[in-house]
Amino acid sequence: MSTLAVLALGANLGDREATLRRAARDLAAHPRITLTRASPIVRSKPVGGPDGQADYLNAVVEVETDLSPFALLRACQEVEELHHRTRTQRWGPRTLDVDVIVYGDLHLDEPDLTVPHLRASTRAFVLVPWALMDPGATLGGRSVAELARRAPDLGGLGPDTVPLLPDGPAAGGDRD
Repeated sequence: MSTLAVLALGANLGDREATLRRAARDLAAHPRITLTRASPIVRSKPVGGPDGQADYLNAVVEVETDLSPFALLRACQEVEELHHRTRTQRWGPRTLDVDVIVYGDLHLDEPDLTVPHLRASTRAFVLVPWALMDPGATLGGRSVAELARRAPDLGGLGPDTVPLLPDGPAAGGDRD
């Protein structure tokens, strides 16, 4: 049985836009993951972490998978590793970050994985692209768009957006 999951992608080192595009395609290349929708890429100021970091580029994708939540997390980590992700500093700069935001209606609180993602409901850099991809999305019974309007970091998002996958799954709209 397949489950819809939402994944957040972010990068603030290297060619951020190209990295996000390749990462989305890398996820879609997994034999048990189907990319169904992709948000536009948005720019955001870093939240937390050391001072002086470059802005992040962020996107959200919806995938359909029959992987378990932990296997999906591992697939996300493998894509991070393909893009030379290192984990040396919490909330530090990174070539790529891929987080599992929701996995169907599952609620899980384990040391290695919490879904829905613990801070997703307060992070505009996740909520805004998600709402652009899926205007009717909800998180915890609340509108993702409304949560985005109330997110403390909303002022740190840039006004510019570009398609994540101009030749792939459409941002928003109905799935085929």
